[in-house]
Amino acid sequence: MKKITLFFLLIIASDFSLAQVELKGTMGINFLSFPSVQDYINENFAPSDGELGTFNSAVIFTGEVGTFLSKSFELSIEIPYQIYSYTENVGPGQYELAYNSFMPSAMAYYVLLGTGYNVKFGGGAGVRFVNVTESKKWQGTEDTFTSVGFGGVLRAEANTALAENVYANIGVDMRYDINGEPENSNGNTLVNNVKGENVNFDTFSLGVKLGISYLFGVSN
Repeated sequence: MKKITLFFLLIIASDFSLAQVELKGTMGINFLSFPSVQDYINENFAPSDGELGTFNSAVIFTGEVGTFLSKSFELSIEIPYQIYSYTENVGPGQYELAYNSFMPSAMAYYVLLGTGYNVKFGGGAGVRFVNVTESKKWQGTEDTFTSVGFGGVLRAEANTALAENVYANIGVDMRYDINGEPENSNGNTLVNNVKGENVNFDTFSLGVKLGISYLFGVSN
Protein backbone atom coordinates (compact mmCIF):
# COMPACT_ATOMS: atom_id res chain seq x y z
CA MET A 1 0.00 0.00 0.00
CA LYS A 2 2.91 2.36 0.75
CA LYS A 3 4.31 1.79 -2.75
CA ILE A 4 0.95 2.62 -4.35
CA THR A 5 0.66 5.80 -2.24
CA LEU A 6 4.18 6.84 -3.26
CA PHE A 7 3.36 6.20 -6.90
CA PHE A 8 0.21 8.33 -6.60
CA LEU A 9 2.18 11.19 -5.04
CA LEU A 10 4.76 11.02 -7.83
CA ILE A 11 1.97 11.34 -10.41
CA ILE A 12 0.61 14.44 -8.65
CA ALA A 13 4.08 15.97 -8.36
CA SER A 14 4.74 15.44 -12.06
CA ASP A 15 1.46 17.01 -13.24
CA PHE A 16 3.03 20.46 -13.57
CA SER A 17 5.40 19.39 -16.35
CA LEU A 18 3.31 16.84 -18.24
CA ALA A 19 1.12 17.46 -21.26
CA GLN A 20 -2.11 15.97 -20.02
CA VAL A 21 -3.73 14.70 -16.86
CA GLU A 22 -6.84 12.51 -17.02
CA LEU A 23 -9.63 12.07 -14.49
CA LYS A 24 -12.06 9.24 -15.14
CA GLY A 25 -15.14 7.75 -13.50
CA THR A 26 -16.81 4.54 -14.67
CA MET A 27 -19.34 1.94 -13.64
CA GLY A 28 -19.78 -1.51 -15.09
CA ILE A 29 -20.60 -5.16 -14.76
CA ASN A 30 -18.07 -7.85 -13.91
CA PHE A 31 -18.78 -11.53 -14.48
CA LEU A 32 -17.07 -13.41 -11.66
CA SER A 33 -15.83 -16.97 -11.49
CA PHE A 34 -14.96 -17.97 -7.92
CA PRO A 35 -15.05 -21.80 -7.84
CA SER A 36 -14.60 -22.27 -4.10
CA VAL A 37 -17.43 -19.84 -3.28
CA GLN A 38 -19.67 -21.38 -5.95
CA ASP A 39 -19.14 -24.85 -4.51
CA TYR A 40 -19.81 -23.58 -0.97
CA ILE A 41 -23.12 -21.97 -1.93
CA ASN A 42 -24.29 -24.71 -4.30
CA GLU A 43 -23.48 -27.57 -1.92
CA ASN A 44 -24.89 -25.94 1.21
CA PHE A 45 -27.58 -23.37 0.40
CA ALA A 46 -28.69 -23.20 -3.24
CA PRO A 47 -31.74 -25.23 -4.39
CA SER A 48 -31.04 -27.85 -7.06
CA ASP A 49 -32.81 -25.76 -9.69
CA GLY A 50 -31.11 -22.49 -8.67
CA GLU A 51 -27.41 -23.28 -8.37
CA LEU A 52 -24.80 -20.67 -9.25
CA GLY A 53 -23.32 -20.96 -12.72
CA THR A 54 -19.70 -20.60 -13.74
CA PHE A 55 -19.96 -16.79 -13.98
CA ASN A 56 -22.01 -14.49 -11.75
CA SER A 57 -22.55 -10.75 -12.14
CA ALA A 58 -21.23 -8.03 -9.85
CA VAL A 59 -21.37 -4.23 -10.06
CA ILE A 60 -18.13 -2.27 -10.11
CA PHE A 61 -17.52 1.49 -9.65
CA THR A 62 -14.13 2.98 -10.48
CA GLY A 63 -12.34 6.29 -10.13
CA GLU A 64 -9.01 6.80 -11.90
CA VAL A 65 -6.38 9.55 -12.18
CA GLY A 66 -3.62 9.32 -14.76
CA THR A 67 -0.93 11.34 -16.44
CA PHE A 68 0.54 11.10 -19.94
CA LEU A 69 4.31 10.75 -19.92
CA SER A 70 4.17 10.99 -23.71
CA LYS A 71 1.49 10.95 -26.41
CA SER A 72 1.58 7.17 -26.44
CA PHE A 73 2.18 6.27 -22.76
CA GLU A 74 0.07 6.91 -19.65
CA LEU A 75 0.47 5.96 -16.00
CA SER A 76 -2.46 6.01 -13.59
CA ILE A 77 -3.92 4.91 -10.30
CA GLU A 78 -7.39 3.35 -10.32
CA ILE A 79 -9.60 2.76 -7.29
CA PRO A 80 -12.43 0.29 -8.02
CA TYR A 81 -15.09 -0.94 -5.60
CA GLN A 82 -16.86 -4.17 -6.54
CA ILE A 83 -20.16 -5.39 -5.07
CA TYR A 84 -21.57 -8.93 -5.24
CA SER A 85 -24.39 -10.44 -3.20
CA TYR A 86 -26.29 -13.74 -3.08
CA THR A 87 -29.65 -14.26 -1.37
CA GLU A 88 -31.71 -17.45 -1.05
CA ASN A 89 -34.58 -18.65 1.12
CA VAL A 90 -33.39 -21.59 3.18
CA GLY A 91 -35.98 -23.50 5.23
CA PRO A 92 -37.58 -21.13 7.74
CA GLY A 93 -35.30 -18.20 6.97
CA GLN A 94 -33.03 -16.49 4.49
CA TYR A 95 -29.37 -16.91 3.63
CA GLU A 96 -27.29 -13.93 2.45
CA LEU A 97 -23.68 -13.65 1.34
CA ALA A 98 -22.23 -10.23 0.47
CA TYR A 99 -18.77 -10.20 -1.13
CA ASN A 100 -17.35 -6.70 -1.61
CA SER A 101 -13.83 -5.79 -2.63
CA PHE A 102 -11.73 -2.64 -2.82
CA MET A 103 -9.15 -3.12 -5.59
CA PRO A 104 -6.64 -0.26 -6.11
CA SER A 105 -4.10 -0.79 -8.90
CA ALA A 106 -1.19 1.02 -10.49
CA MET A 107 -1.86 1.04 -14.25
CA ALA A 108 0.18 1.57 -17.43
CA TYR A 109 -1.30 2.13 -20.91
CA TYR A 110 -0.11 2.23 -24.49
CA VAL A 111 -2.19 4.93 -26.20
CA LEU A 112 -3.21 5.33 -29.84
CA LEU A 113 -4.31 8.94 -30.47
CA GLY A 114 -6.67 10.09 -33.17
CA THR A 115 -8.71 13.19 -33.93
CA GLY A 116 -11.42 13.28 -31.26
CA TYR A 117 -10.65 9.85 -29.83
CA ASN A 118 -8.01 7.62 -28.28
CA VAL A 119 -7.64 3.89 -27.78
CA LYS A 120 -5.70 2.36 -24.89
CA PHE A 121 -4.25 -1.07 -24.13
CA GLY A 122 -2.75 -1.72 -20.74
CA GLY A 123 -2.69 -3.44 -17.41
CA GLY A 124 -1.69 -3.17 -13.82
CA ALA A 125 -1.67 -4.72 -10.38
CA GLY A 126 -2.28 -3.89 -6.74
CA VAL A 127 -3.53 -4.98 -3.34
CA ARG A 128 -7.04 -6.32 -2.79
CA PHE A 129 -9.13 -5.67 0.33
CA VAL A 130 -12.01 -8.13 0.68
CA ASN A 131 -15.01 -7.93 3.00
CA VAL A 132 -17.47 -10.83 3.23
CA THR A 133 -20.65 -10.79 5.32
CA GLU A 134 -22.61 -14.02 5.82
CA SER A 135 -26.10 -13.88 7.32
CA LYS A 136 -28.25 -16.86 8.34
CA LYS A 137 -31.62 -15.38 9.25
CA TRP A 138 -33.08 -18.65 10.57
CA GLN A 139 -30.29 -18.76 13.14
CA GLY A 140 -30.24 -15.02 13.76
CA THR A 141 -26.49 -14.90 13.03
CA GLU A 142 -24.33 -12.58 10.97
CA ASP A 143 -20.56 -12.78 10.64
CA THR A 144 -17.99 -10.63 8.84
CA PHE A 145 -14.78 -11.94 7.26
CA THR A 146 -11.90 -9.94 5.79
CA SER A 147 -8.69 -10.58 3.88
CA VAL A 148 -5.93 -8.72 2.04
CA GLY A 149 -4.76 -10.14 -1.27
CA PHE A 150 -3.17 -9.22 -4.56
CA GLY A 151 -4.45 -9.06 -8.12
CA GLY A 152 -3.88 -7.95 -11.68
CA VAL A 153 -5.95 -6.51 -14.52
CA LEU A 154 -5.64 -6.32 -18.31
CA ARG A 155 -7.67 -3.64 -20.10
CA ALA A 156 -8.65 -2.32 -23.52
CA GLU A 157 -10.67 0.88 -23.75
CA ALA A 158 -11.73 3.63 -26.13
CA ASN A 159 -12.51 7.29 -25.49
CA THR A 160 -14.62 9.40 -27.87
CA ALA A 161 -14.88 13.19 -27.57
CA LEU A 162 -18.21 14.59 -26.35
CA ALA A 163 -16.96 18.14 -25.92
CA GLU A 164 -13.66 19.92 -25.50
CA ASN A 165 -11.53 17.71 -23.18
CA VAL A 166 -14.58 15.58 -22.22
CA TYR A 167 -14.73 11.98 -23.46
CA ALA A 168 -17.15 9.08 -23.31
CA ASN A 169 -15.35 5.95 -22.17
CA ILE A 170 -16.03 2.27 -22.90
CA GLY A 171 -13.74 -0.54 -21.83
CA VAL A 172 -13.34 -4.24 -21.20
CA ASP A 173 -11.37 -5.78 -18.34
CA MET A 174 -9.93 -9.16 -17.49
CA ARG A 175 -8.93 -9.63 -13.84
CA TYR A 176 -7.49 -12.27 -11.56
CA ASP A 177 -7.47 -11.62 -7.82
CA ILE A 178 -5.83 -13.83 -5.22
CA ASN A 179 -7.96 -13.02 -2.18
CA GLY A 180 -7.22 -16.07 -0.04
CA GLU A 181 -9.44 -17.24 2.83
CA PRO A 182 -11.09 -14.30 4.65
CA GLU A 183 -11.16 -14.57 8.44
CA ASN A 184 -13.49 -13.19 11.10
CA SER A 185 -12.40 -11.43 14.28
CA ASN A 186 -11.77 -14.82 15.94
CA GLY A 187 -9.51 -16.03 13.14
CA ASN A 188 -12.12 -18.42 11.74
CA THR A 189 -12.82 -18.85 8.03
CA LEU A 190 -15.86 -19.98 6.09
CA VAL A 191 -15.79 -23.79 5.86
CA ASN A 192 -17.43 -25.97 3.25
CA ASN A 193 -18.30 -28.97 5.41
CA VAL A 194 -19.38 -31.01 2.38
CA LYS A 195 -15.84 -30.91 1.02
CA GLY A 196 -14.12 -30.46 4.37
CA GLU A 197 -12.15 -27.42 3.24
CA ASN A 198 -11.92 -23.69 3.85
CA VAL A 199 -13.58 -21.35 1.35
CA ASN A 200 -11.25 -19.11 -0.64
CA PHE A 201 -12.31 -16.06 -2.62
CA ASP A 202 -9.78 -16.22 -5.46
CA THR A 203 -11.62 -14.70 -8.42
CA PHE A 204 -11.31 -14.54 -12.19
CA SER A 205 -13.51 -11.95 -13.87
CA LEU A 206 -14.42 -10.46 -17.22
CA GLY A 207 -16.09 -7.07 -17.31
CA VAL A 208 -17.42 -4.21 -19.38
CA LYS A 209 -17.63 -0.60 -18.21
CA LEU A 210 -18.90 2.81 -19.31
CA GLY A 211 -17.90 6.22 -18.03
CA ILE A 212 -16.69 9.75 -18.55
CA SER A 213 -13.12 11.03 -18.66
CA TYR A 214 -11.82 14.58 -18.55
CA LEU A 215 -8.42 15.77 -19.83
CA PHE A 216 -6.82 18.94 -18.48
CA GLY A 217 -3.44 20.60 -18.31
CA VAL A 218 -2.99 20.43 -22.09
CA SER A 219 0.26 22.03 -23.19
CA ASN A 220 1.35 23.17 -26.59
